[in-house]
Amino acid sequence: MASGVLVFAEQREGVLKATSFECVSLGRKLLSDIGGELSVVLIGSAVSDMANEFEPYGVDKIYMADDSGLNYYDGGRYSEIIVSIIKDINPSAFIASASSMGKDIAPRVASSLDVGLAVECTNVEFYNGKISATRPIFAGKANIKVDFQNELQMLTIRPNVFASEPADTKTPEVIKVDAGSSKEPVSNVGHIQDERPELTEASIIVSGGRGMGGPENFSITEELADELGAAIGASRAVVDAGWRPHSEQVGQTGKTVSPNLYIACGISGAIQHIAGMSTSKVIVAVNKDADAPIFKIATYGIVGDLFEVVPKMIEHIKKLKG
Repeated sequence: MASGVLVFAEQREGVLKATSFECVSLGRKLLSDIGGELSVVLIGSAVSDMANEFEPYGVDKIYMADDSGLNYYDGGRYSEIIVSIIKDINPSAFIASASSMGKDIAPRVASSLDVGLAVECTNVEFYNGKISATRPIFAGKANIKVDFQNELQMLTIRPNVFASEPADTKTPEVIKVDAGSSKEPVSNVGHIQDERPELTEASIIVSGGRGMGGPENFSITEELADELGAAIGASRAVVDAGWRPHSEQVGQTGKTVSPNLYIACGISGAIQHIAGMSTSKVIVAVNKDADAPIFKIATYGIVGDLFEVVPKMIEHIKKLKG
């Protein structure tokens, strides 16, 4: 009989992602209904020291695949390791973050095990002996509750939606697992490290739209982002025009974000864009068009020329920091 929760702990460059602890905290809450142990799967190169970081979160076991060949992400190899662990321990639930990595791994694992998967979950409950997950549909215009028919219940959760809550300190048991070998014709051709926070995990995001006027004007949003320690986002129109890379696109065909603060500069608020950021806790919109749809969901709206407003915001932030 299945029991317990298995969490995929995401790490990059030797640093655990904040969403890993959000997943662990949710997993621990589910244990009161599911029963069993809270386990974590940790994959990478030289990741042994990271086990200590889970001590404040009540983790029982860490299944660790530590191998120099896993220095860079390999979706096929990662998913094979996770599938092997799931078959071995038979958990009731598997949780991963709905990050770029989680969105790649979870479907691979679900397909390999022939089970269902609920993605981008924004709420998780326990009902009638099963997990019931809430997720948005129709570009965020509605939410549905998803119930699971399989014994293994798999879900990915939207970053920054669930709280990361430490519990009683516990030293988890570390279990080394076979790291396997890559079976896919994949090779690493390069690695780019962005100094700014990752878009899907950032607590603050500064985004620009067509109102920016051109790629050269994004220096103003970059300066604001640097002062706030924020990530840079962009609308689809901006990305399609080649002003910013696709990795910064927020929206239905880009990335879904839920930061504490989302600053929209020159973004009209098309449905496609709103679908990717409407769950932000605080939304500040700057647009010279008072009828722009973005103001309907904004917590604070500033009607004005962003090239006048944003520099004043930067000036005041510098004063506050000083």
